[in-house]
Amino acid sequence: MFDLETRPSPYGHAETVARVEREIEQRGATVYSRVDHARNAADAGLQMPPTVVLTFGNPRGGTLVMLEAPEAAYLLPLHVLIREHEGQTLVQYRRPDLFAADFGIQDQTVAPLQVIDDIVAAAVRT
Repeated sequence: MFDLETRPSPYGHAETVARVEREIEQRGATVYSRVDHARNAADAGLQMPPTVVLTFGNPRGGTLVMLEAPEAAYLLPLHVLIREHEGQTLVQYRRPDLFAADFGIQDQTVAPLQVIDDIVAAAVRT
C-alpha cells in the first residue's frame, strides 16, 4: 500500500468535487476523466458511499516526467480521490514527490506536478 495525503473538506461531497475540478481548470490543467464509483456501484445494484476519482494533468509537466522515467506514465495523469467516510468528505492523493522517488525522478522535473497540493488546499479552504 502506498501513502495517500488526506485532507478533510468542510464541504459536502458534490461541492468538494466541483471545487476540486474548478481549481484544476483555474491552474491550466485538464480534467481527463471523472469516475463515479458510487454511481457505477448503483448501476450494478450495489451501494457505496459517494466516491469519485478525477484524473487530470497538463502535458507541459507530465511529459517531462515521462521522458525522464517512462514507467511513471503508469501513475499519470494525476489522480484525486474524493470520498465520503463516516459523514466526512475526504480528499486524497499521492504526492508527486513520493512517486518521483520511486522512479528516481529529479526534484526539478516533478516540481510542476506539485500543483496538486495547491489545488487540494484551495478546494478545501473555507
